[in-house]
Amino acid sequence: MLGRTGLLVSPIGLGLAALGRPAYITSGRAHDLGQDRSVDDLRHRTHEVLDAAYAAGVHYFDVARSYGRAEEFLASWLAERGIRPGAVSVGSKWGYEYTGGWQMDAEKHEMKDLSAETLRRQLEETRALLGEHLGLYQVHSATLESGVLEDDVVLQELGRLKQTGVAVGLSVTGPRQAETINRALEVGVFGCVQATWNLLERSAEDALARAHEAGLGVIVKEALANGRLTIRNSGGYERLLTMASERGLAPDALALSAVLAQPWADVVLSGAATVGALRSNLSALEVAYNEELDQRLLPLGEEREHYWSERANLPWA
Repeated sequence: MLGRTGLLVSPIGLGLAALGRPAYITSGRAHDLGQDRSVDDLRHRTHEVLDAAYAAGVHYFDVARSYGRAEEFLASWLAERGIRPGAVSVGSKWGYEYTGGWQMDAEKHEMKDLSAETLRRQLEETRALLGEHLGLYQVHSATLESGVLEDDVVLQELGRLKQTGVAVGLSVTGPRQAETINRALEVGVFGCVQATWNLLERSAEDALARAHEAGLGVIVKEALANGRLTIRNSGGYERLLTMASERGLAPDALALSAVLAQPWADVVLSGAATVGALRSNLSALEVAYNEELDQRLLPLGEEREHYWSERANLPWA
C-alpha cells in the first residue's frame, strides 16, 4: 500500500522516463537502445518492457507529461492488454513540458512551469490519455525555490483534485530535497512523496522517514543514480563492483537492494529501458541486504552539493 493514498503497489515499480523520449540522461542508452529512436521503435520497446514487468509482478508505473510520449505508450499498452483501472497503479506528474521535438540534439529537452495554469492544462492532457487509470498526480520536481509549495491557487487546485479520488503527491529534486519534504509535510495536502535516494546520495533519508511516519507514501527515484551504479558506468565504484561480484550479483541489483531495505520506502523505481536490465533490477528482490553490507557501502556516499552538480552535467544521449 502506498501510504494513505490507498493505492496498491509493488516493491519495485517501473518508471518510463528513459523509454518515452529518444534522449535522456541515463548512461548506457546507446548500448540499450541503439540508433533507432523512432516513435514506433520506442513504443514497441516500452510495451515489451511493460509486458515483462507486469508478468514479473510489477504493478506500479510512473510517467510524466515531460517524458515525451510515455503517457501515450503506457495508455496504449493498458488498452491493448485489457488491463482495467485499479488492476495496476499509475502515477504521473505535471510541471515540466517536453520540448525536445523528438530530436536527440535538441537545444532544450524540457521546460519547467509549476503554475496553476500549467497544472490545469496538463491534468486535462494526462486524463485524456490515462483516464480512470490515473491514481496519483504529482508536482514534478518541486523545490523550495520554485515557490510551488507557497502557491495557494496551485494548492487549492490540488485539493480539488484530491476530492475526486486521485491521490496528490510531489516529487522533489536537488540538494535541498529534505527541506522541501519537510515543507510539504507542513502544507498537508500531499499523500505521497517521490525523492532521490541511492548509495551516492542519502541526504533525504531522515525527511523520508518522517514522511513515512506521517502516513505519506514514499517512492524512490534514481536509485541507480541515472546509470552511475550499473555495470556500464560503475568504474569509479570498485567497492560496489567487488561486493556485488563476491555475491554473484550485478552492481545494479546490490544498489537497488540497499534502497529496498529502507523501512520507509514503499516503491523503488526501476528505470530499465530493456527487458534484460529490468530482470537484473528485479533480482534485487532476492538480495539479503543487511547492516554489515550497508556499513561497507557507506564510503560511496558523496556530498549532496557534489552529487547534484554531477547530475546536472549528465549529457542527454
